[in-house]
Amino acid sequence: MKALRFHAPGDVRLEDVPEPTCGPEEVKIKVKNCSTCGTDVKIRNNGHVNITRVTTMGHEIAGEVVEVGADALGGFAVGDRVQVIAAVPCGDCHECKKGWMEVCANQTSVGYQYDGGFAEYMIVPKEVLKVDGLNRIPDGVGYDEASAVEPFACAINAQEQLGIEEGDFVVVFGAGPIGCMHIRIARGVHKASRIVLVDINAERLKMSAEAVNPDLTIDASSVNVVEEVMRLTDGRGADVIITATPANINQEQAINMAARNGRISFFGGLPKTNPMIECDSNLVHYRQLHIHGANGSAPAHHKAALEYIASGAIPVKDLITRHVPLENALEAFDIVARGEAIKVTVEP
Repeated sequence: MKALRFHAPGDVRLEDVPEPTCGPEEVKIKVKNCSTCGTDVKIRNNGHVNITRVTTMGHEIAGEVVEVGADALGGFAVGDRVQVIAAVPCGDCHECKKGWMEVCANQTSVGYQYDGGFAEYMIVPKEVLKVDGLNRIPDGVGYDEASAVEPFACAINAQEQLGIEEGDFVVVFGAGPIGCMHIRIARGVHKASRIVLVDINAERLKMSAEAVNPDLTIDASSVNVVEEVMRLTDGRGADVIITATPANINQEQAINMAARNGRISFFGGLPKTNPMIECDSNLVHYRQLHIHGANGSAPAHHKAALEYIASGAIPVKDLITRHVPLENALEAFDIVARGEAIKVTVEP
């Protein structure tokens, strides 16, 4: 079968590899869709500390069950349509027992320690099944939509921490697929009043704004974002700011534009070579700001995302603007890197 394999930074190859064998505690699926994200591009370029062997990439996965091991958990059957979690909690550590599976101390990941979904077939390991991480796709939800559940789940996790209320003024940095999902969740679930989308790529900003209809957009390449948000709020600032970018300056701007009792999500991680920002601690202190990290998602967030999609409350299909065959998977990475699409999905 064909699979996209990571060998080393800058060395990712589409190869012929043996079709995987299903063990007694595993489930084998035929991959229907595996979507791409900026993390895939970063792994291709720089590798990842948790990828220590030649590995099939891809962590936003939906497919059809083709074989079930005799001792596999979950009661799955051949023909089931399923979606796979990406971050795999252990289920046993202090954090997991507290219900904080998204920050599991022993977390592993599909596409890192386990072969991922840029392949014709893949094995769902027992570690995923142990934590109820293989989800049946509801009727009416396409495989491409289900493959978008993983980033959607991450956005749900972040927004659960922010206490967004009806009437809040929300700023989202980043006009990629995650930024679009954040807008839809903030509006469709939490009833935010005004939502502003910010990006430095004018074409991507326009493309995403046409899809998700923020109330306002700000092209940060030509406008002072903090000053503009302060002007729009009569000097009060934004109630909620989500930085869905890997940019230090956006985190600094978020602090500077936050209103009193403002809530900030540092959703996008910063480069490990430059993870520091400047923070006016007095702003945090006197404005009583709340700054939250957001580390992936727990299995429960995936189930919630599937329910939102199935109910029609949060559509995602229109955000998938490019469908690419597995043979052109590396081209999909380049499309993501150039910001030429909202969401790109690979179809083996």
